[in-house]
Formats: sequence, C-alpha cells, structure tokens
Amino acid sequence: MTTLLKQVLKKQVYPAMGCTEPVSTALCAAKAASLVKGKIIKANIFVDNATYKNGLAVRLPNTKKERGNLLAAALGLIIKKPELDMEILKAATPAKVKEAKKLLTNDIVQLKVKNKKTFYIETQVLTDKKEKATAIICTHHTNFVYLSLNGKILKNEKNIKKETNSFNDLLKNATLVSLVKEANKADKEDLKYIKKGILMNLKISKEGKKLKKVGYYLQSLVDKKILSKNIVNNTKILCAQAADARMDGIALPVMSSGESGNQGIVAILAPYNVGKSLKVKEETILKSIALSHLLNAYVKTWTGGLAPICGCAIAAGVGAAAALVYQQKGADIQKITLAINNIISDIGGMLCDGAKSGCALKVVSSVDSALRAAFMATNNYGISEIEGFVGKNAQATIQNLSKISNIGMINVDSTILNIMEEKTKCN
Repeated sequence: MTTLLKQVLKKQVYPAMGCTEPVSTALCAAKAASLVKGKIIKANIFVDNATYKNGLAVRLPNTKKERGNLLAAALGLIIKKPELDMEILKAATPAKVKEAKKLLTNDIVQLKVKNKKTFYIETQVLTDKKEKATAIICTHHTNFVYLSLNGKILKNEKNIKKETNSFNDLLKNATLVSLVKEANKADKEDLKYIKKGILMNLKISKEGKKLKKVGYYLQSLVDKKILSKNIVNNTKILCAQAADARMDGIALPVMSSGESGNQGIVAILAPYNVGKSLKVKEETILKSIALSHLLNAYVKTWTGGLAPICGCAIAAGVGAAAALVYQQKGADIQKITLAINNIISDIGGMLCDGAKSGCALKVVSSVDSALRAAFMATNNYGISEIEGFVGKNAQATIQNLSKISNIGMINVDSTILNIMEEKTKCN
C-alpha cells in the first residue's frame, strides 16, 4: 500500500526550475501546442488571480532575466515538450526566447485573469491549419484535468478530480500524530529521495552566494560582526541564498515542497543545516525533513495551494519548526504542537504579494521564527489556546489560520492584483 508520505513526495515534492507558477503556465502552453499541427496563430492563456500575482515579477531561467507568465507561456508554445514537466524551461535557448518574444510582439499570445478559487491555468491554441486544442491544469501545478483536440475530449476531468480530491481528503483528515508516524515509516527509497532534495537545494544556495542580494547582505553583517556567526544566522543565510538564486532565474532546479520551490528551500534546508550543525544522525535528519514535507502539505490543504498568506514563511515554517523538535525530542507531540503554535502566533499573518526577490526576506523571517519556535518548544514553552487564534492542538491552530486566510483575507489577492495592475499601467 502506498503511504501518505510517498504520495506527498510524488505529488508535491519534485524538482522545479524557476518559480512554479510561470513554469506551470509554460507547461500548460507546451501541452496544448504539442497536440496540434501547424503554426500557432492565436493562443489565449487564462490564469487564476494568485498565479497571475506570482508570475508578474519573478525572473525566468535561461531568458537573461526576463520576467512573467506571458513570456513563460510563449516559451511553452515554442518548446512544445510537456514531458519536461516542471523543468520545461531548461529547454529555453536564446533562439527560442527570441521566437517567443516575436509571438508577443505580434500579439499572438494573450494572458487574462480568470476568477477561480483554486489554482488554474488554461491554454487555448489555434493554428494556420485550423486545428484547435485546449489544455487545463487545475488544483496542482502538473495536474492536467482537461485536454481536447478539434472538439474531441482527450482527458476525463471527473476521474482526475476524484483522484486529486481523494489525496487531498486523506491529507486534510490527517492528525499531527498520524503525520509523525508517517515520517517515522520513511523507507530507504523515501530517504534517498529526500537526500536528493537536500543536495539539489544546497547546489542552488551555493550559486546564490554569488549574487548581491539578501543572503549576501546578511553574510556581510556577520562579516562586520554586526550579527554573530551561529547556527541561526548561518541557516538564514543558506536559505536566503537559495531563494535569491531561484527568484533571480538561475537555471538550476530546486526540490520543491507543497509544489513551491521557496517552500522546499525552507522545509528542507533549515532542518538539514541545523541538524548537521548539531551532529544529529543523518537518518533522523532525513525523517525530520519527511515530517517537514508532510506538515507543509497539510497546512496548505487548509489554507489553500496559493493563499493570501505567505506559504514559504508559514506552511514551510511550520514544517521546519516541527522537524527541528523531532530531531531533538523525537515523536513528542506536545512539544511539536508548541512549536507549531509558536511560529503561527509569530508570523501567521504574513502576506503573499507574489514571487519576486523580496521572497528571500520572507524566507529569512520564516527560518528565524522556526528556529526560535522550536527551541522554546523543546524547553516546554509555547503559546497556549487562551491567546489569539491558537487552538487546543496543532490541527485546531492550523484550521483557525485557514479561516483567517480564506474568510478574513478573502479580498487580499484581488486588492494586491489591482495594485499590481495599476503599477503595470503606470509603467
């Protein structure tokens, strides 16, 4: 029987080159383009509010620092290799970028926002041979729920939806106890894959060290002895450098978590670096990261895949904090609960205003809060249910957070989107 951990690792923890929203937009376009014969003369791209927000300012790999969902979609139409999955932009070359830009110049590709409550990307293409195709990705970044060619439906949406909902329900109905047990059951195959993610994210962090961005300036504060050299600051710098490189469009894959590269950076590198520094056994570190992935995924089933709150800070931060307690105290549910309550109490309201260079700042805040939350929890200190929106247990706290995100912040994305559109018009 396939464990929940294996399902999470398969569906939500995978290599992605570039920000996952524009990459998914490129993937959807590539799929539609791969179905038709002839030269594409028109392509309509529809994305949900959050996908539009996340793709506006982030740089794309292999494009000489170009930005945005629109160019990503045009590149997908040119590349036509959906089998590359979330690493599709590794096939982007200067010639293909030039060709993609030509599609934009000739007004062949149009991008519009569709008011959807879930992750949604749709591509409609028309060729000079009068062939039409539609591809729709929904709920998850690689989850094609609809494919059609010349009016003939090629993929059954209902069956895919049922499978996706079954996985989401299984995850959503989990408890902290069951998630810890899942992490404990991680086998050699799981641990090998988790280690692959560590190595992948360390590699891009090393590349980010070359950039004069958030990680660089944190390191300069340590060098000037304004900040001390310690595990906390070293971990923040390591994670910031990885986020810097990813948001700058460096052409290296990141192992994602919860289908997000930045979440993968926090969920993986924070527990890894702390565990290694404290000489925790490798197997324990790897199982702690398994727990980190599981909790990141769990939080997002409640708050939403692309929520108004910052996932790399809060969802991945929850996973990292729990992982750090697990490394020191094992399956101590009470202490893990305290860590989760602590970090959500601290940064639970942090907004997501799209993928961009500033995400590295939020990554730093997440790592800092996760380490503090975990340390306090290992010493039996934590925020209790009498305070704020903290619940009687970790699940209740996360569910309360989801109410704030899904009900209290219902107009946040549309407000941020309006601000973005106003800025775009001014430019």
